[in-house]
Amino acid sequence: MLTFNSEETMFERELSDYWKKVVDTIKDGIMIVDKGGIIVSINKAMESITGYSKDEMLGKTCAILTCSIFEHARMNKGDHWCVLFKTGTMNMRKCTFINKDGKFIHVLKNATLLYDSDNQVMGAVETVTDISELVEKDSQIAAFRQELREENGFHGILGVSGSMMRVFDLINNASQSEAPVIIFGESGTGKELIARAIHETGLRKTKPYVKVNCSALNEALLESELFGHVKGAYTGAYRDRIGRFEAAQHGSIFLDEIGDLPLLTQVKLLRVLEDNVIERVGDNSSIDINVRMISATNRNLRELIEGGEFREDLFYRINVIPIMVPPLRKRVEDIPILAEAFFRRIQLKSEKKIQGISNDAMRLLMEYSWPGNVRELRSAFEYAFVTCRDSQIQPYHFPPNVYRKKKLRKTSHKDPVDQTEMKKRQLIDALIEANGNQSKAADILGVSRVTVWNRMKKFDVRFERGRIEY
Repeated sequence: MLTFNSEETMFERELSDYWKKVVDTIKDGIMIVDKGGIIVSINKAMESITGYSKDEMLGKTCAILTCSIFEHARMNKGDHWCVLFKTGTMNMRKCTFINKDGKFIHVLKNATLLYDSDNQVMGAVETVTDISELVEKDSQIAAFRQELREENGFHGILGVSGSMMRVFDLINNASQSEAPVIIFGESGTGKELIARAIHETGLRKTKPYVKVNCSALNEALLESELFGHVKGAYTGAYRDRIGRFEAAQHGSIFLDEIGDLPLLTQVKLLRVLEDNVIERVGDNSSIDINVRMISATNRNLRELIEGGEFREDLFYRINVIPIMVPPLRKRVEDIPILAEAFFRRIQLKSEKKIQGISNDAMRLLMEYSWPGNVRELRSAFEYAFVTCRDSQIQPYHFPPNVYRKKKLRKTSHKDPVDQTEMKKRQLIDALIEANGNQSKAADILGVSRVTVWNRMKKFDVRFERGRIEY
């Protein structure tokens, strides 16, 4: 019998040792307190979260952590020092601790009371999950959303240039009207954002907003998409289907790339604008509609009219409130704002610890012509986040079409003296263009900064008092 008890005690001791190892492998912090709130046990995760060692916490009250939801419940009629000993449990409560360094730690807390064999409270156990990174991420997102609502933005459209201020004014004016709006601008300038802003600030903002890309469908499908069809109207029409105009009833419809509409569809659209009625494909009955029309195009409609590709009468019906969106190359002062916005958006989604955009990279963005406009700028940053391994985005992290090294003109002379003179001339030209910046000159020449430094020594080229001397 004695032997059995000894074996049982040894088993319990070994089990206790293993249990401590298990608890120390758990990533959540675990803390046990007695009924007076004195800490009697913690695991390694709790040490990591709070910054306190086990020796510093054991024997202290849990008030050492300055929990934000710590509540004294001692009153005239009670003897509980903590509300947990009144409620008996605490589930998924968010709170903050102050760690050993004095910093706030956001945690998610669960707690419950511990009872002895006589069902008397002997203490409590609580687990804490560090959610500081999640809270920080939420704060970044909230800050970014707030930033988009500030003076540099207008319903998600960013810009501080005079030309964009005029666009914002036109959006405000157009939103208070029911007249058709047409938005002109190159591909990638943000015409769809402007159309949505007109709807969302307008008189129909609580009603549907429906978009149709006129260039994405062939003529037969486009007509059915716009006006709907009845069962049996054509092969595959197995049931009645409402069109986009009906779906937008009492709201707004946005016809993107309206310059690509086929002439037959243009005729039907003209009737819609003049009579406010549509006919489904395969049906002769008319349906009354009440829809605000917004359209957009990247084409020159007057040239299309001269070529017989666009109806002049339709042009005058849709061109009531024209809005011209400037290309990005004509509003260079907006590039830094857009660049910072795209950087932050991608940074929030990315796991990379990229801190910002270097001055050289921003200078490159300002000098590039951006034929793809804002859309191309956004894509360039998505590319840069893939290629960047540094703490800052540099010029060479952008796509090759944006960061294009200047090609050095080849010479047919083979004389070593000519080759040496050519290298010297190239170095001087690059330094002049880079205003003496050796790193930028290296980028221009397609060599390392050390090579530029060596060539400057070799050819006795100096940059002093703002000018090149040799």
